[in-house]
Amino acid sequence: MRNVVARALPTGEESRALLRLALPVVAVQVGIMAMGVVDTIMVGHLSATALAAVALGNLYFFGCAILGMGALMGLDPVVAQAVGAGDHPAVARGVQRGVILAIIISVPPAIVLLYAEPVLRALGQPVEVVPFAGAYARWTAPSVLPLYLFVVLRQSLQALRAMRPILICILVGNIINGFFNWVLIYGHLGAPALGVAGSAISTTIGRWALPFMLLALAWRQLAPAVRPFRREALELAPLGRMFRLGLPIGIQTALEFTAFGAVGLMMGRLGTIPVAAHQVAINLASLTFMVPLGMGQAAAVLVGHAIGAADQFAARRSARAAVFYGVGFMAFTSIVFLILPTPLARLYTNDVATIALAATLLPVAGVFQLFDGAQAVTAGILRGAGDTRVPMLINLGGFWLCGIPLSLLLGFRTSMGPIGLWWGLAVALAVVAAILAMRVYTLLHRPITRVMIDQVPADLRV
Repeated sequence: MRNVVARALPTGEESRALLRLALPVVAVQVGIMAMGVVDTIMVGHLSATALAAVALGNLYFFGCAILGMGALMGLDPVVAQAVGAGDHPAVARGVQRGVILAIIISVPPAIVLLYAEPVLRALGQPVEVVPFAGAYARWTAPSVLPLYLFVVLRQSLQALRAMRPILICILVGNIINGFFNWVLIYGHLGAPALGVAGSAISTTIGRWALPFMLLALAWRQLAPAVRPFRREALELAPLGRMFRLGLPIGIQTALEFTAFGAVGLMMGRLGTIPVAAHQVAINLASLTFMVPLGMGQAAAVLVGHAIGAADQFAARRSARAAVFYGVGFMAFTSIVFLILPTPLARLYTNDVATIALAATLLPVAGVFQLFDGAQAVTAGILRGAGDTRVPMLINLGGFWLCGIPLSLLLGFRTSMGPIGLWWGLAVALAVVAAILAMRVYTLLHRPITRVMIDQVPADLRV
């Protein structure tokens, strides 16, 4: 029995390899999330309406941008496997194609963001919230392109295991965001008090700063990948293959995000206080989620390196270590959410009604933390292996054929209301996590071919 347990646990060497990459990745993810937390806290002290407006505006922004962000994560298997294989020209082509794709696919979401107000009104959101949420979305429209460019540079540097520049960039970005929030939301240093719009402008300024800071800080690591420019990076066929590889990741991410977003919109049908309470609870749940999400990104890199080096055993060991640490952390946060819901809710707002409702939602979040962590890590493992289509279908079934119908049933056909909406999410996450885990086990116990964008073998899965 003791030997079985020992084989199931990651070794010291495997733990060190994972944590050396994962901890900086987690810090970056938490830093990115911290920007949204600061926005939420600072506008939350204006009013419940302002808090709900930022929640809806941010929801609309990422609803528009998430497909492209996910599609650009097709860089993970391309660059990581090329690094593992020592194929430096393929690394450069991957990074340059990522930049080209980012520029092209940033245009549609930026346009759609300009029309947030009529869309939110048509979706039946609270009339007092919609004008402010629409203004938030419009002011963040110019930030889509720099956000996409940052994703390309970040994913590339993670595959190269160059995390220090990203950490510095996120730290400075949080300082910039907090400063401009303080100036523009409340009207300090002679600036007008812009409230919700000030928060959006601050976010846009911060997003434009990120890719330029990262390029400057990581020029030594990125220079071989960005210059000289390779004409083959513009070839349509490889660009199309790279987009087809990443698009299922984008759809998979969008299916999950829009499921959570749909629950947020359902909350809007129940009133302003449910929207504000939902934002508090989802913000906390999203903050803790950054840890397994970071573990999943680290696993994508390590699994990709192993597959590029044709080391299937190393891929399995890296996957096992990521699952162990990602799910273990979420078990701890589950306990915290279950025993401290009210003090956590008070961090976000002084509104008594919002605190009371948020405190009832957080224990439900505590339950689904385990499943959320498991699905984030296993999705990263599969992404590193270049397996993108099947996880997309799993998310479709789990979230939209199971979870959302259950949320509708429990939220509007029973007396459970907001809590019923959240229980639907919990069931969806449990279904997705279980099936993804089975997919990981099956995939890593059979031969895996390296993803090739320029020369495509007959059995390439794109």
